[in-house]
Amino acid sequence: MSSSRPRITTAERRDRLGVRHRLAPSARATTVAEAADAVVALHATDAATVFLSVRARLAETGTATGGGTGVEAVEKAFYEDVSVVRMLSMRNTLFAVSTALAPCVASSTARAIAAKERRTLLAHLREDGQGLDAAWLAEAEAATLAALDARGPSTGAQISAAVPALRQKITVSPGKKYETVQGVATRVIRLLAADGLIRRDRPRGSWTSSQFRWTHSRPWPALPAPEARTALALHWLRAYGPATEADLKWWTGWTLTETRRALAAIGPEEVRLDDGSLALVAPGDTAPVPAPEPWAALLPGLDPSAMGWADRGFHLDPAHRAALFDYAGNIGPTVWWNGRIIGGWAQRADGEIVWRLLGDAGAEAERAVTTEAARLARWIGDARVTPRFRTPLERELAV
Repeated sequence: MSSSRPRITTAERRDRLGVRHRLAPSARATTVAEAADAVVALHATDAATVFLSVRARLAETGTATGGGTGVEAVEKAFYEDVSVVRMLSMRNTLFAVSTALAPCVASSTARAIAAKERRTLLAHLREDGQGLDAAWLAEAEAATLAALDARGPSTGAQISAAVPALRQKITVSPGKKYETVQGVATRVIRLLAADGLIRRDRPRGSWTSSQFRWTHSRPWPALPAPEARTALALHWLRAYGPATEADLKWWTGWTLTETRRALAAIGPEEVRLDDGSLALVAPGDTAPVPAPEPWAALLPGLDPSAMGWADRGFHLDPAHRAALFDYAGNIGPTVWWNGRIIGGWAQRADGEIVWRLLGDAGAEAERAVTTEAARLARWIGDARVTPRFRTPLERELAV
């Protein structure tokens, strides 16, 4: 009977988030890969988001800080140790994942996206009518990899200068009102990255830059797709449970059939939430998580803790959505207190970190947020961060 199902309260869900997402100070990670694994994958569409998401989860002692502002530790993980990599994966979105989890992400989601990207590009080549085909594309890809081997890490512009085929122009959707002429360089590079044959290396400019260099890499070991989806779903459920089938389907971008098969292979347990609805947790994961100490966090736009569920009602007041989200559903920089979103923040042109609470959270929360804002300001230093997806509250605060 449903009444016999274990209950996980909203307060317990918030405790889980603070501990498992490494946001409570006592739970913070000691490596960048550990911080990434805690939330399965870090959103990487905005270059600064990855750094700021890691910052919020790293302990300030030991190897985590890298002996400097902390930026160096994240750069070292991506570009020297390569313990974390950026991948086009869930929901056809750029994420950063640990290299331990990368084969699972590649086989469960990225390879299907790569196959679709290839079909789309080949269709555009056919309709362009210049005789460009799969053989031409294979030669262009091989020439791109050879150029990277010869030059070392290079930007897209540098690769195009070395590979004549990448300077080819094609007409997309010829004869239609939205017909456009495009270069193929970006598409070929994107395809090679989706296939795991190249990866993003150090950008030109600072850590906030998205103008990445590219380097030749090896594809991740192939796993059977159903097994990889099951493994990824279990990893996600341990980080985000209690959650629903709809949450997992939204987060991964899988079909409903793929989602249900992955969950069936896991055999998750059902729990009852405060509103009486049912949700899923990993097998054996029904016991309460010890409540962490009170904690505050200033998280960047698109941080995984805000974007891990389709339904975020347990940590976000629906009345605050208009201020914190853009028109496309992207969340901006947020202020957290004990597992719930209580406001937003921004950086002004002079570097000042400013924030606003969207309600009375109490004096203890205000003091903790003030302390965390100062920690963030020290970490950012002289850098300036403007979110790619700007929200009403962030725009207002940044003035």
